[in-house]
Amino acid sequence: MGFALSSMQVTSPAFRHGGEIPVRHTGEGEDVSPELSWSGIPEGTRSFAVICHDPDAPLVTDRGTYGFVHWVLYNIPASVNSLAEGVRDYTAGMNDFGRPGYGGPMPPNDHGAHHYYFWVLALSENLELDSGLTMWEMLERIEPQIIGMNRLVGTYERP
Repeated sequence: MGFALSSMQVTSPAFRHGGEIPVRHTGEGEDVSPELSWSGIPEGTRSFAVICHDPDAPLVTDRGTYGFVHWVLYNIPASVNSLAEGVRDYTAGMNDFGRPGYGGPMPPNDHGAHHYYFWVLALSENLELDSGLTMWEMLERIEPQIIGMNRLVGTYERP
């Protein structure tokens, strides 16, 4: 499965690219997803998927996957170019906390700053995927339909 960035842009009023994610959006705060917006949507886009993944988490599975998944959201119509803070619409996949929906940053204490990649994936099809897919299951199903993608990266650290 290969990925290449496209000209899409992903932004949030909560933090800038490379900036610190506010406590409000973490497991130590209100644990609500940040507002996200995207532009530069590729022609032919029929739906979107959103992921938040922490590749700095020291976890590797027996399947060869790595990091920690904080959010999987999909079946987002092509007419949507933003998500409100704490969004509950669309279809939630399973995060690595073992529940559907968003679970904010909560790296181990004294582990340094972790980087959280908020990916927006533009798809050429409206797949109507079932709820509860893991990030890896969703990616297996949508990979042939990805026509554009980009990310917003935020950081968070616990003392």
